[in-house]
Amino acid sequence: MAKVSANYEVVYIIDPAQGEENTAALVAKFKTLAEQNGSAVEVEEWGSRKLAYPINYKTEGYYVLMTFTSEPSFPKELDRVLRITDGIMRSLIVCKGE
Repeated sequence: MAKVSANYEVVYIIDPAQGEENTAALVAKFKTLAEQNGSAVEVEEWGSRKLAYPINYKTEGYYVLMTFTSEPSFPKELDRVLRITDGIMRSLIVCKGE
């Protein structure tokens, strides 16, 4: 059976209290994870933006958009890692089809 791959887009918000070094380390960590499990990885840092509503009393977050192509099993694992990583306030993974 051929491997099925699809294009995914993930947006995650990093707590600005992490500081520049930790923020850069988190972005690098998730990019590396995506490169190990997928292909065509692109990261676009949107930077600090005001949140639509406060999350844990914080009104700003550091937004990062990452797109990649992978098998359907990887986004589930990525979602799990994003949820347990300190400093990640929110994340959303969307499948954009083939």
